[in-house]
Amino acid sequence: MKKLLFVSQVWPEPHSSAAGSRVLQLCNLFLGKNYEIIYASTASPSNFAVNLEDINIKKQSIISNDSSFDDFIQYAKPEIVIFDRFTTEEQFGWRVAEFLPESLRILDTEDLHFLRKARQQAILEKQKFLKEDLHSDTAKREIASILRCDLSLIISDAEMELLQNQFKIDKNLLFYLPFLLKKIPENLSEKRLSFEDRKHFVNIGNFRHPPNLDVVLYLKEKIWPLVREKLPETEMHVYGAYPPKKIMALDSSKTGFLIKGRAEDAKNMLSRARILLSPLRFGAGLKGKFIDAMQVGTPCVTTKIGAEGIPGDLPWAGIISNTPEEIAEAAVKLYQDKIEWQRSQQAGFEIINNRFQKSGFDEVFMERIEWLRKNLKTHRNENFLGSMLMHHNLQSTKYMAKWIEEKNKS
Repeated sequence: MKKLLFVSQVWPEPHSSAAGSRVLQLCNLFLGKNYEIIYASTASPSNFAVNLEDINIKKQSIISNDSSFDDFIQYAKPEIVIFDRFTTEEQFGWRVAEFLPESLRILDTEDLHFLRKARQQAILEKQKFLKEDLHSDTAKREIASILRCDLSLIISDAEMELLQNQFKIDKNLLFYLPFLLKKIPENLSEKRLSFEDRKHFVNIGNFRHPPNLDVVLYLKEKIWPLVREKLPETEMHVYGAYPPKKIMALDSSKTGFLIKGRAEDAKNMLSRARILLSPLRFGAGLKGKFIDAMQVGTPCVTTKIGAEGIPGDLPWAGIISNTPEEIAEAAVKLYQDKIEWQRSQQAGFEIINNRFQKSGFDEVFMERIEWLRKNLKTHRNENFLGSMLMHHNLQSTKYMAKWIEEKNKS
């Protein structure tokens, strides 16, 4: 049986974040091809993490900057190692390269961190975002990680375009792999709550993710007062795991801005709302909240950044607006217009069924994996820049890690 190792900074929480759902989709893909999977993480146990043993995945706790990882991987001997984010590859990639040089190294970027952070910085500085802002230290680190790996999984076609066109990354090092979903059957539409049976606005997002924290503050300060003025009986329900005190303090029954905390069943909650209102001001990758909303037939009002990478050439499942006034106007219009609401709901179904079908990606992806395993030496020889970066990373990161390990012993 072929063996796959996930190396992660967290245990997957599919009900807390889109990243958790993404990891499980990848796991199920490899389980379906009879891979034995070990999931290794530096994180402490989580009460909200999925029970990996229930789906035949072995768990392994690991420690950063510790040679015990070297012993572990030499014993496990996985043919494939997947790192979840570039910071994980920075920490453990050199160890895999040194002790398991024949193992295929894959980076699952989740989203491009440097893109998200550059957009966030522009918001903080109240400046217009420019392409030059992407040339940051984070970008250098993340792109170096992409080059060092044999393959990087990119969740958004917008990010594929950015990496190839602006940063000139060889397309052979990248693989577009979005969310992998089941088709929405046509006969389910009558089982969903109707326009009349739904009410209120909703927003959801893990508050450990900075864009989700920002969007709630933005809603409270700039947008919800404008919506509430036109729709005084409506409420804004805010859900999300790990809400900090400053978010909990926004709860106000007087203004109808209600902080609900963690959603036990996100899709069930979304299926009862009339509109997902989430005007993200920065971010990257694909935003799972919109995917979940489309699957249960809930139209979405967001920004260009929120919708990025999701509809392709198809109509958006709602309305895209970018200023507070336009966002509020769009939210009010979609809330009241049954015909437009139904059109938006159908557009969401079309996006899911045409853009994110597992059957459109799984076999091609696995074929790519098998080709790389059989032609790994040739593939690496054609990526000289990556081998050069791995050489220098081995020297610098290796000895820094060993210094930290010795320091921790004292």
